[in-house]
Amino acid sequence: MKKELMFRAAFVLCALALIAGFTGCGSKEPVIKIGFSIPLTGDSPMVGEGSKNTGEIIKEQVNAAGGLEVGGKKYLLEFIYLDNELKAESAVQNVTRLIDQDQVLAVIGPQGSGRAIPAGEVCNDSKTPMVSAWSTNPTTTKDRPYVFRACFIDPFQAPVASRFTKENFGVSKVAILYNVEDDYSKTLAELYRDSWNANYGEVAAWESCGQKDSNFSAQLTRIIASDAEILYLPIYYDIVAKIVPQAKSLGWDKPIMGADAWGSADLWKLSDGSVAGYYFTTHYAAAGAVGKTKEFIDTYNARYGYIPDDVAALTYDAVNIVLQAIQNAGLTGNIAQDRDNLKDAIASLKNFDGITGKMNFTPDGDPQKEAVVVRISDSGEFVFEASLAP
Repeated sequence: MKKELMFRAAFVLCALALIAGFTGCGSKEPVIKIGFSIPLTGDSPMVGEGSKNTGEIIKEQVNAAGGLEVGGKKYLLEFIYLDNELKAESAVQNVTRLIDQDQVLAVIGPQGSGRAIPAGEVCNDSKTPMVSAWSTNPTTTKDRPYVFRACFIDPFQAPVASRFTKENFGVSKVAILYNVEDDYSKTLAELYRDSWNANYGEVAAWESCGQKDSNFSAQLTRIIASDAEILYLPIYYDIVAKIVPQAKSLGWDKPIMGADAWGSADLWKLSDGSVAGYYFTTHYAAAGAVGKTKEFIDTYNARYGYIPDDVAALTYDAVNIVLQAIQNAGLTGNIAQDRDNLKDAIASLKNFDGITGKMNFTPDGDPQKEAVVVRISDSGEFVFEASLAP
């Protein structure tokens, strides 16, 4: 009877610890659990790979030092990685499980707007902080006090991209090709179009494609016939890698401008180097980085054998935003209270010094920060070209 009572008491203690989002059962240190909803399979697996790789670097560095110190106590980190397959329904299932079953304190991701928007609704309704590294659509955070991001937003990215296009290339006619099935791509294309029409010139061709398209000859033929002087492609890197070679084979020999969804370590390989000499707006430039940005790049490259892309760098910032806010807020042991406190602590962060720039958060949970433009070198490096302020 005594043994049974002792077993029940231990079970209750473990259950209470799980409810609090961290547990000391079976370990010397209590654990803080953070969940990730990322695409480890599907059309853009490098997005998920970069996020997970970065998470592992941070987790191992913190745990090797004995854990994250919060209120004079050390907590080991436990990261739970779930594959959303680049699908909205999978992202919703991911965050539902992470919140209800795994009892995480916070969620990192999803990284793309098509997944982050529906997942953000779930996190906000469940009063669980979520920080997306790479979702730039305004809807992700709008009227959702529990949802944040580490990247700039499209209403900022598109106008500064159109301004750079005008100032750098001096053109008056642009062509735009976007993915009609992707909220990110469609929104960015529309914002760029409106900025260009209002300030700089004429949209000579407005073309769309689908997520699974592989032949773009019809759209590209119309673009070439339009006498456009530059092509704007706000499309994910895997589709860009198909479009650019086809455009060149049809005779396109003019500049191409892209957006932050180009920023994958796989872009060069998938495009067979055809993207050399083109530009895109993004969140950081690996080539020439200094300070702690370079330290992260060197650590990542030494471990995984390639330079981290922007989603990896933004994931580094997203995770550290959460960790810094946990330290600022403290932990009570009550999961609902700790999620609330964490949300308030993220919102009140000032001059957070990330590797992609300093950040202060707007009331909508969006960081105020600059964008950069990179040029793709002849060896595939993303070389800093310019900083773009609002």
